[in-house]
Order: sequence, then structure tokens, then C-alpha cells
Amino acid sequence: MNDERLDRAAGVLLATAAGDALGAGYEFTMPTADTVIDMIGGGLGGFAPGEWTDDTAMAVAIAEVAATGADISGGPGLDAVAAQFVRWYDSDPADIGNQTSAVLSARPASATEMQRVAAAIPGRTGGNGSLMRTAPVALAYLHDAAGCVQAARAIGLLTHHDERAVEACEMWTFAIRHAVLHGTFDGVRAYLAEAAPDTFAYWTPLLDLAETGAPSDFPNNGWVVDALLTAWWAITGTPEGPGHLPAALERAVRAGRDTDTTAAIAGGLLGARWGASAVPERWRGMLHGWPGHRGDDLVRIGLEIVSHTAVTTAQNGEQE
Repeated sequence: MNDERLDRAAGVLLATAAGDALGAGYEFTMPTADTVIDMIGGGLGGFAPGEWTDDTAMAVAIAEVAATGADISGGPGLDAVAAQFVRWYDSDPADIGNQTSAVLSARPASATEMQRVAAAIPGRTGGNGSLMRTAPVALAYLHDAAGCVQAARAIGLLTHHDERAVEACEMWTFAIRHAVLHGTFDGVRAYLAEAAPDTFAYWTPLLDLAETGAPSDFPNNGWVVDALLTAWWAITGTPEGPGHLPAALERAVRAGRDTDTTAAIAGGLLGARWGASAVPERWRGMLHGWPGHRGDDLVRIGLEIVSHTAVTTAQNGEQE
């Protein structure tokens, strides 16, 4: 891991939180072109300026387990992630999605039980709550592309038993891993190039639409598919170069509706591409949230995950 990769790895959680806190004050609104976008706080959870919401809190729950070096794709590591979710739920969070709440309120005692509870919930179960938290999974599998996808699937299924939600988590996590390693956004399409034919056929025209269309083409961004498309629209529609990360996060917020979540989703990939150094210093200083962390703690946790990953990479070699 050279310095550029370490910076990009450190940016994954940090930029997730930056997008989350930036969007928190505008949730379920439609900012106008004249609206100043900033970390104003408020929103549905009455958050303080710079405070992250459930999006980042659940990502931190995953990241803290990954930082121990545990394999979070199954077994005791996945059980530990499930237990962290329940721990966070028991903290009485100010904001939580309906699907996630329905699962965690049962306080499942293991990952297998949590997945079973999620699978038994009727009706639409493809909300964006699994995608919003998936970013740190990539850091734990920089040495293993297949393991990255497997872990994204397993952790997504803890609360969201929906195949499109699973595919979205796989795609985005794969892309974040690719961005940390290679410094590009190419991982989104690279995932589809290796995916099953029906997955490729479903997502490819939608990504094309996101690159050429407008948020009105994918307005239901509480749904995982439209949430991913909103994030991709914000990223690809912002000119690359210095300032791309904050500008793309602001664009995600301006798309409206589930602003904290779509900006958090975008933030994970933007941070993986541009690094912690691209997150404005003022934002970094404002960030805070469950379980009592600040922005610098997110950088530390990300690098702790990578320190375990680097050992495995050195032993086994990088796998694409």
C-alpha cells in the first residue's frame, strides 16, 4: 500500500460520513438551484451540524469489526457484525429505516438468525439501507475481489433480502475496492462485465440512463436501485478534477428526497477514488456521530482495516 492508496483507503469512511452529514439537513426535501448546501444539521433526526446519521453509523458498525481483522463474510466475523447492528439499534438511534428496524427490533442472536428474520419480512424489501453502509466492506478485501463480493452479499442479506439490493451492494463494494487500488471509477462497469447475464442486462441500461438523464428519471431514491443511480448520476455528471468530491456530494444532495443516503452512497466511492485529502478540512473537523467518533476516528478505523488487509495481500498476492 503506497501513500496514494492509503489516502484513498482512509477516504472511504470519511467521505461516506461527509456525504451523510451534508445531506442530513435536506432529507426528503428538493433543494433549489439557489439553496446553499452545507452541514446545517436538522433533518428528520434533529441532527447537529456535522453529525452523521444511521447511514454512517451502520457502516462504522461493520468497520469496527473489520478493523479487528475478522473475516466479515461469514462465521464469527459476520456474527460480530450482526451483534454490532443490534448494539447500535439498542442505542435508540434518532433515525432508522423501516426495513432495518423491522429486522433489528427482533434482536436476532446471530447472523444466520438475522438473515432468516430479514427473509421472512413480506412485501417490498429493496430499500437502500444495505447499500448505504457497504463501503467499508471493500477495505477488508483489497486482496480478494471474489471475497469482497461475497462479503457484500452476506452483510446486505442481514437486513435486506432482495436480489437487486444484493446486486447493488456487490457492485458498489466491488467499485470501491477497485477505486482504492486503481484510482478510477471503472469498477462499476467492471463488476457488470463479470456478472451474470441477467444482472448485466438489468443494470447496464440503468447506468447509461444515470449518466445521461436527470433525477426525475430515477425519483424513488429510497429504493436501492434509484439510490445507486442517483449516486452514479452525481459522480459522473460532475466534471472530474480538483474539487470533484465535494462538488459531486453537493450534486447528490441537490437531487433531493433521500439526500443523506444518496450522498453517503456517493461518498464511499468518491472517497475511494480521491482520498481523505479531498474531503474539505472544515467538513472533516465537523464530523461526529455514533458511537462517539469524529472524522479522524473514521480515518483511523479505515487504516486499521487496511493494516490487516495488507498482511493478507503480502501473503497471498492481490487478486482481481
